[in-house]
Parts: sequence; structure tokens; C-alpha cells
Amino acid sequence: MSQHDSPIIVGLDIGTTKIAAIAGRKNEFGKLEILGFGRANSNGVQHGQVLNIDQTIKAIQQALQNCQLSNPDLEVNEVYVGIAGHHIKSLQTRGDQVRQDAENEIQAWEIEQLINNQRKTFIPAGDQIIDVIPQEFHVDNNQNIKDPIGVNGVKVGANFLILTGDRNAIRNINRSVERSGLVTKDLVLQPLASASAVMSDIDLEAGVAILDIGGGTSDLAVFYEGILKHTAVIPFGGENITNDIRMGLGVLKSQAEAMKVQFGSALADEAKANAYVTIPGLKGMPAKEISVKSLAGIIQARMSEILDFVTYHLKQVGMDSRMLNGGIILTGGGSQLKHLIQLTEYITGLNARIGLPNEHLAPNHIDELKKPMYSTCIGLILKGYNDYEQNYKVFAETFKKVEVPKSLTVAGAGNGLSSQKVEVKTAVPTTLTPEQIEKRKSKFWDRFKNNLIEIFSEEEDKLLP
Repeated sequence: MSQHDSPIIVGLDIGTTKIAAIAGRKNEFGKLEILGFGRANSNGVQHGQVLNIDQTIKAIQQALQNCQLSNPDLEVNEVYVGIAGHHIKSLQTRGDQVRQDAENEIQAWEIEQLINNQRKTFIPAGDQIIDVIPQEFHVDNNQNIKDPIGVNGVKVGANFLILTGDRNAIRNINRSVERSGLVTKDLVLQPLASASAVMSDIDLEAGVAILDIGGGTSDLAVFYEGILKHTAVIPFGGENITNDIRMGLGVLKSQAEAMKVQFGSALADEAKANAYVTIPGLKGMPAKEISVKSLAGIIQARMSEILDFVTYHLKQVGMDSRMLNGGIILTGGGSQLKHLIQLTEYITGLNARIGLPNEHLAPNHIDELKKPMYSTCIGLILKGYNDYEQNYKVFAETFKKVEVPKSLTVAGAGNGLSSQKVEVKTAVPTTLTPEQIEKRKSKFWDRFKNNLIEIFSEEEDKLLP
């Protein structure tokens, strides 16, 4: 597949603290090249669920506007959307079907039919099936078959993991996306999206747990022998840590967030006992001195609670330290806490590392995109490509082709957080000469570079005291 045959796919991560929109396309080496990138603060989402649709729509439109600001020739119509929240549940089922034509080998349509039959599984009222994921297949008496297509037998079946969510929560996400002028191509569970972005084939074979620590929730996905064994949503995240600091130390939420990011540590023993942070007083009141060790103690307490949940879920599915040779991969914005790896290894007994979304990215992208907080969004694009590659002929007619600049490969550039309006232009015609295309790319480069660097400078100025 050549680069120009590849579609541009957009991932939309609707999180508790941020909404991110990233557009990407695979190059000739099978790596993702990021073509547009926008971010906005999230106001209408709590604990991973959309509560205020109007506020969420504004934030989505702002993120899209910033994405189009980074690439004015990019047209966004369809998006892959991440879904999370403590309403997400999973259940195990088993399905079998007798084949109509046992003389021939198993075909792909038969497996598709087997999977679709599981969507008729009874689930509690008010819930809706998000995804049906086959695990081990079996054909007649042959068990643990990873790919049954091409195998001959009378009866085919599989064990399935069915992921469900609250119907109202799903409806709120779909409404927010649709009223933003977009079409939801698919809803993808966030821990699965994050896992695909940070995990390699070696991790999948070794057995690994992915913990995505977001703003409102922490999402867990457990893989063993190349199969998704378990998913869980832990109803605590970075926002809970911030609120604990705010309540425990008697400071403003913005001050608590700043202290967590700049001076926070997940291990109280690693914090200096004689180090203090000075917080200015409100309206003439005296300044406060906050002990860095006290700050670390509060963070450690909440992170330990999250990791205790992880240990509990791993024991529930029989995945202890002897099974998961790949250990735990920490990703998401909350994974950037200092000394979190040490705390994770101490509580779970598993090796731990930070998962960055670099596994599938083309080299030389801006540093901002390499942060673990964008793992979900990168994973959503990969999910889109997985669909595309399985349905090439259908997708080829529905995805728009555009010429893309190289501007998002400028090291240290920003992510387009401007609020100015951008006129979305039409795609670059395929009849342009190579010289015209190169000239246009050069203009894109300059416009990208200037816009992004200027915006990032403005953002940093706002953060300065």
C-alpha cells in the first residue's frame, strides 16, 4: 500500500481534563505520520463520562479548530472516539455454531457471523454492547486456535470478552460528537486504544498489563499469550490526586495541580524532609509553606489505592507476577509522576515501565506528541487503520485524500491551542506538478512552524507565575 493510497484517520480522545484530536496517515514503512494535532481543555466531562453536552461540544469544536489550524487543508468529517468511565463492564461468554458447509475450510464470513451472534447476548437493562472480542477459538475437538480461517471442521466456536457500557453515557458521547458536525466511525474502549499505541508484539506474547492513568479514571487492560484476558476501569485518576492535595493542604485547585506536576512524588520516602513550597496568600493573607514530604504522602496514598485495585483485578483473573513476564506498562497523563515506577513495582510485585506512544509513530515528530497522555488518541488512529486494512475496498471510497505538510515534525513545536477561526480549504488536487506540491509543502512548513511555536510560547507565558 503506497502512502497516497492510505486514508487520513482522526482519533478523538474525550477525556476528563483534555480533549485531543489527532489526524494521522501511515507512510510507506507502515509508521504513522501525524498530519494535524489539536487540544482543548475539557469542562463537561467527569470521571470519563460526558455530563454537560453543551460544554463538551464547545471543547470538541475548539480541539478540532486547533487541529485544522495546524493543517488548514485538513478536512475532518469522521472520527474514532475513545470511551471510558466506571460504567464500563466486561463479561465472558462462549459461542458455537455448526457449519453449513463442512466440506470446505472455514471462511472469514463465518467467523464474522459467529462474532455478530454474540451481540444477541443478554445484558442488563440500560446497558449497551460496545465491542465483542474473540479470545481462543476451537474447531471440533481442537482447542486454543488463534486463527481458525482455513481450518476444516464441522463446528466452530470461541470464548468471547463482551464489553458493555451505560446506554445513556454512550448516547451522550454520540450526541456531543454529532452536534460538533462529525460522524462517529466507531467507539473504542480507551484502555484498548492506549494498549495498541504503547505495546509491541513482544509485549503481547510475554503477557503484560497496561494501566492508563487518566484524569478521571485509570483504565486497565491485561493481555496474555496474545489475547485480551481482562479489562477494568478504576474510578480514580489524576483529578482525584489533585482534589486530595487541595483538601489536605488547604490550597486552590490550580495550586494543587501545579504542585503535583512540579514537585509531586509517588514515594514519600524519596521526598526531602526539609524542602518546602511557598504558596502566595489570598487577598493580603500570609503565604503558606507546604512541605514537599507532606505533598508526596498525599500522592502516595491515592496512587497506592489505584495500584491496590490493579493487584485485585490481576488476582481475579489469575494473572500474577509469574504469568505476566512483560510486567506493567504505565501510560496516560498520570504516569508522569516521579517515582511511580518504584511504587508500582513495590505494590504489584511486577516490573514496570512508562509506555510512550512511539511504537508506531514515524520518527522526528514534535516532542509534545511523544507524551504518554496522547497514547489513547494515537491508538484510536491505529484502530481506524486496523478497520481500513480489513475492509480496504469499502474504505477506499469513503476516505478523503489530501496532500500533507511536514510541519508536525518540527522538534519542540506546540499543538495549536489558539482560539482564532480557521477556514477549512479543499483537498490538494492530484493534478499538481511535483514543483507545485513541493512549493506548497514549503509554505505549509513555515505556517505550521510559526503558528505552533508562537502558540506554545503563549501557553508557557500563561503558566509562569
